[in-house]
Amino acid sequence: MKDWIINYLRAQQAALAAIPPEAVAELIELLRTAWRENRQIFAFGNGGSAANCSHFATDLGKGASDKLSRRFRVLSLTDNVSWLTALGNDYAYEDVFVRQLQNYAQPGDVVIGVSVSGSSPNCVKALAWAREQGCRTVALVGAKRGPMASLAEHVIVIPDTHYGRVEDAQMGILHLLCYAFMENPALASPPAPPQ
Repeated sequence: MKDWIINYLRAQQAALAAIPPEAVAELIELLRTAWRENRQIFAFGNGGSAANCSHFATDLGKGASDKLSRRFRVLSLTDNVSWLTALGNDYAYEDVFVRQLQNYAQPGDVVIGVSVSGSSPNCVKALAWAREQGCRTVALVGAKRGPMASLAEHVIVIPDTHYGRVEDAQMGILHLLCYAFMENPALASPPAPPQ
């Protein structure tokens, strides 16, 4: 058991080390632009990725927003159980995210899809719709990449297929996006006046 734990932790460290700092920096700037322009930010995923999206919305909506002169407008589309189940039941499970975006999303908003496989039909459909509507799209995926990696404007691939390791690394990325605003006062400068 000790050897298994050591090997697991070694593989986990490799997954974390594979997070590309320059790509994370681009996402931080994307969120900063969204904040400055008062855009909305949406996140979605299934299973463990759904939990990561909820965690991200909490940290960005509360922790990061507490440090800013104006709050982030962020929603995890995984959190409204009655709406999710109504959409899944009345339409199809692949519509549970896209139909929420149809109610909320506007061009220029940020849409973040999180998936280990990159192939979840509901995430693929939502990202495709968001891209068509002029939203800024982000995909966090594992080594299989899937269609999400081709659809999104910004993509970070964790080069592993192990669900636990990829989900942990993806949560690491989402934490970086939030803590960048919590721990770097320069990012919290007031938004530029409208042109």
